[in-house]
Amino acid sequence: MDIQDQSAAVAFLHRPESYGSTDEVKVIETHISLVFLTGDRAYKLKRAIKLPYADFSTLDLRRAYCLRELELNGRATPELYLGVRTITRQADGSLAFDGGGEPLDVVVEMARFAQDDLFDCMAAEGRLSAGLMEETAAMVAAFHARAPVIHLTSGSANIKAVLAINGAGFATSHVFGGEEIARLTEAFRSAWAVHAKALDRREKAGKVRLCHGDLHLRNIFMGANGPRLFDCIDFNDQIATVDVLYDLAFLLMDLWHREHADFASIVVNRYLDVTGDEGDFALLPFFMAVRAAVRAHVTATQVEEGGGVSEALVASARSYFDFAETLLRPGKPRLIAIGGLSGSGKSTLAEKLAPLVGGPPGARIEESDRVRKAMYGSAADTRLPLEAYRLEVSERVYATLCRRAGEIVAAGSTVIVNAVFDREPDRRAVEEVATKLSVPFSGIWLDADADTLMSRVAARPHGVSDATVDVVRKQIDGDIGSISWHRLDATLPIDVVVKAAVRLSAG
Repeated sequence: MDIQDQSAAVAFLHRPESYGSTDEVKVIETHISLVFLTGDRAYKLKRAIKLPYADFSTLDLRRAYCLRELELNGRATPELYLGVRTITRQADGSLAFDGGGEPLDVVVEMARFAQDDLFDCMAAEGRLSAGLMEETAAMVAAFHARAPVIHLTSGSANIKAVLAINGAGFATSHVFGGEEIARLTEAFRSAWAVHAKALDRREKAGKVRLCHGDLHLRNIFMGANGPRLFDCIDFNDQIATVDVLYDLAFLLMDLWHREHADFASIVVNRYLDVTGDEGDFALLPFFMAVRAAVRAHVTATQVEEGGGVSEALVASARSYFDFAETLLRPGKPRLIAIGGLSGSGKSTLAEKLAPLVGGPPGARIEESDRVRKAMYGSAADTRLPLEAYRLEVSERVYATLCRRAGEIVAAGSTVIVNAVFDREPDRRAVEEVATKLSVPFSGIWLDADADTLMSRVAARPHGVSDATVDVVRKQIDGDIGSISWHRLDATLPIDVVVKAAVRLSAG
């Protein structure tokens, strides 16, 4: 079929009777596809176009890419992608699905879900939650673990190619001035040079995979079984073959840009808890900046294609551009330790403090309970046997916390270490990490009376912490020594405690 001659198939898909229905057909348009919604189904038609990054100009190509879409998206959401349907022209000139006549075009048939189940809608309406973000992080981590490793080029060359695309994209728009584009380009070049060795090391370690490629909020929806990914990059494997942290960075950037820094922090910390891929935590601001720049030039291109100046699109493009610049500014690393007996609220404070210190994507939280569970190969919510809490095991846990904190801070990021810290040697050890690296240290001790501690532990559902009321009693009876850290009253409202902690962490 001629590259422009797709009108008959489009007209067929617009008509309710084509689906044996009288329901209204709704249409969602993107620059490369049309999605027709009717009843409990969605039918996605690839536009007959040829672009530098996507070629759907022939029927054979569209059929091949529809099959590829089915295959790749089936990795994450097989229940959504049902099959490929052929639109045929019958002997009498009418069109039909999968008839015996001449093939005219092809569509991907999908199960339909409510548009307000899209995560971008949920974010706008305040329906995202911390628990949902934890589920999302686990889902993305599982998807990345299954994604095939690809060795085509070095890790630094992979990202350099993205930067080149960004540069070309900015050159086609008049939204940004030449001087500021040159400034941003130079900032990216400098950041890339800093991270090039790490990028190459990660590629050799199998961190570059055939990922989702377009992992932002609008491509996640709330399914019957929790958060689900869909609409991956299926038309260009090169675009989707990226570092797993770069894939994750799109979601982090999108959340932060939408002023959901708290959710971005939860996603990145839970993702790293699951994957253990925290050695390159410092790459994330750079990766997020690249993603923001992609959004900036794509949005600016939409302004040019619109034929007139859209103030809303210009403002959106500008906000992404400015965010990219912000993300590329060097951070000021620091080490924050939060201690206190079980039930004092350490984890709650750490989660709320993380997005408020260290810049996007927030501070990395190193938590003794999660480290201990990982040492035993157990899920975070699995209760460990008593022998897992012997002194020699705890010493290994604290040594691991100090080692990880040192690596993260040395790379230029901020870390929060969350543990009981009821032994003076453990408190001294974490302080010494900051001293050796010449970074600011903030030690915060949460105080609460015995009744408060025991009632909190008794009331909370079992989760990451295995602490019981008996454990709290033993901690209270123990000798914690002299506390030189900043002491905060943990019985005060959490917002008050957080404000005090932010003030102490900035000092």
